[in-house]
Order: sequence, then structure tokens, then C-alpha cells
Amino acid sequence: MDPALRTFRDRVAAADVDLAGAALAVAEIEHPDLRPAAHLARLDELAVRSGAGAVRGARARLDRLRAFLFEEEGFRGNAEDYYDPRNSCLNDVLDRRLGIPITLCLVALEVGRRVGLVLDGIGLPGHFVAGARIGAEVVLLDAFGGGAVLDRGAAEALVARAVGRAVRLRDEHFAPVSGRQIVARMLRNLQGAYAKRQAWDRALAVVDRLLVVDGEASVHVRDRGTALVKLGRLQHGAAEWERYLRGVPGASDAEQVREELRRVRQLLGERN
Repeated sequence: MDPALRTFRDRVAAADVDLAGAALAVAEIEHPDLRPAAHLARLDELAVRSGAGAVRGARARLDRLRAFLFEEEGFRGNAEDYYDPRNSCLNDVLDRRLGIPITLCLVALEVGRRVGLVLDGIGLPGHFVAGARIGAEVVLLDAFGGGAVLDRGAAEALVARAVGRAVRLRDEHFAPVSGRQIVARMLRNLQGAYAKRQAWDRALAVVDRLLVVDGEASVHVRDRGTALVKLGRLQHGAAEWERYLRGVPGASDAEQVREELRRVRQLLGERN
């Protein structure tokens, strides 16, 4: 295991994942020389400058944090270039004040925690929001949409726009997700960004980390094979596809993978 992957494994091994540390370990795929301590210090600085920690009352503190992050500091969703890999890197999000829903929520969660708020990540279908626990109430924030507060109807409208159809949200849709699930979702976003750019070496690095944090999902074995084949490492890629098909022979894409595997085997045979 290479040192960067080992560092990532160590950061997500605990039951209570250090989200900021794990997110910066993800960002090291794009920025191998990244220095995490400097960016953790910036989260501390944002918390202090927000002044939210000195505000009495959890709802007033939350409103102060929202105003600071999304109005004064200008954190916003990068709708113009959603699949820019930098949107998935916490250090870049802090630098550029641009991100995607999950990384902007991560900033809110981490700064909020530093000022005494309790916020969770909530993975709605097609969109990620933050949920602030205010007494018995959960206040939903759309970090991608400028920190807007959402009621259930607004959340359903947001999800409908994201997935392209009406969705009736149930209580379970609003359940907090674990730190490991947040990290896995960040990695899947980054994997998609690299695939769009055909940056297969970095896509492979992402999949290797997905296998650490979400190893039960056989789809990552398939995707590892795809990245290896795209990189010209046909023998290793074919072996991963074979492993995928042995694990889930009845997968919906099994025939497509078998066809690709036949093509790769033919190429390997022509080289011998």
C-alpha cells in the first residue's frame, strides 16, 4: 500500500471519522503536496471570525453562521463548472469559496462544530444538505444554494430539480449519514470528475480509496478494472473485471463487462 493510501486508511479507520482530515486526505489525490494543518487552521479561523460562538441561542448562532459563510465570505455552488475536481477538494473550496453541495456542507459542518452547533450531513436523493439540530427541531440548510433554509416542501422541489422528476420524501430521507458515507460520496463525485476528464491515473487513486472506505460495494472492483484498462494495464484490468463477475455474476451490467473483457483478452492474445 502506498503511503498516501495508508494515510487515507488511517484517517477513516476510526468509528468517529475526522471529516476535515479525511476530506483533505481525499484532496491529496489532486494535490499530492498538500499540507493539511494549514487548511485545518483556516477552518479554525473562519469559526473565530464568524463571531457565531459568542451568539446566545442555537438558532441565532446558526443564523449568524449562515450569514457569515454565505453572505460575507461568499461561499457558493459552482454551477458553471460543477465537475471541476477542485470542487471536491476542501482546500480549493476554502481558497475559491466555490464547491459542490457536499463540500460546501462540509465547511458548514466543520465551522459549525467549532462554534458549538450540532450539524449533520443529510444525503437527499440527488442533493446533499446540512441539518442543524436546534432542540427537537432539525433545520435544513442548502449550502449549494447560499445557505437557504429548507422546509420539507422546498426540499422536495430541490430534489425534483436534481433528479428530473417529482419525489415524495419520507422521514428516512432526512436521516443523518455517517462520516464514512460522507467520505465515500465525496470520492464518488471526484471519480466522476476525473472520468469526465479521462484522468484515469487519478480516477484509479479514487477507486483505491473507495475500496478502503466502501469495500463491500463490488462496483468499485469493476471501476478499478476500467481505470486500469484505460491506463493500458490490460492484464491487471482484466483480472479486476473477472473478480467483479465472479462476485456478482448476475449484475445488470454483467454482459457488457463480459463483452469488454472478451475484447481485452483478444488484445492480450494478439500481443503474445
